[in-house]
Amino acid sequence: MAEAALKLDAEPKTTLMDKVKEILPEQGHLNLCLTCGACSAGCPASGLEGMDPRKFLRMAALGLDEEITKTPWVWMCSMCRRCVHACPMSIDIPQLVHYARQAWPREERPKGILGSCDHALNTEGNSAMGANSEDFRFVVEDVLEEVRAEQKGFEDLQAPIDKKGAMFFLNQNSREPVTEPDEMVPLWKILHIVGADWTYGTKGWGAENYCMFLADDEAWEKIVRNKVEAVEELGCKIWLNTE
Repeated sequence: MAEAALKLDAEPKTTLMDKVKEILPEQGHLNLCLTCGACSAGCPASGLEGMDPRKFLRMAALGLDEEITKTPWVWMCSMCRRCVHACPMSIDIPQLVHYARQAWPREERPKGILGSCDHALNTEGNSAMGANSEDFRFVVEDVLEEVRAEQKGFEDLQAPIDKKGAMFFLNQNSREPVTEPDEMVPLWKILHIVGADWTYGTKGWGAENYCMFLADDEAWEKIVRNKVEAVEELGCKIWLNTE
């Protein structure tokens, strides 16, 4: 069955394209598309919801803002930027996707991403799982005690929290202390073996930032600033984010 033809306005309104061009260096090269399909060839989201990066970009160029801001495909893009690296013209399609996401009312965006963003906003540690800092400290200290007692050679393993003046401030994926606490240990061991001076913080310890994927720029910035403040308050020199 043949697909229905798209109806174009005589003077297409390229609101989305224009907005993205304003903020990107060299306008994101958005007018340089060769329609070669390199972007779509390696995209894990190609074909989902009848969309792919090349089609998305061409629709944006034709001014079909309503169509591209309503397709669920924008939430299937992982923002991996593989399309940008594959593109011979370095066109920044993910930035278009980001602004297409912002066209969705916040309450209609995917509930999983929305909930994780709001959890991070509502916890001092910015945990997308909603884990509070007191529980995080308890889990870290409990797991550390077990490793010291049971694993030969790691009797003096350290997993400090709120250590003033440490060289490295380490973020932690908040899913691990909540559901897979033992997964934190290998990194502790690496840091121990190399003699790294590091610490977690009760403030801003969560590594992930789902507000970025939600395309909520204000919330995204708020979480980043909270983590930066945590690093500065402890006087750490380097911020290590595991995500």
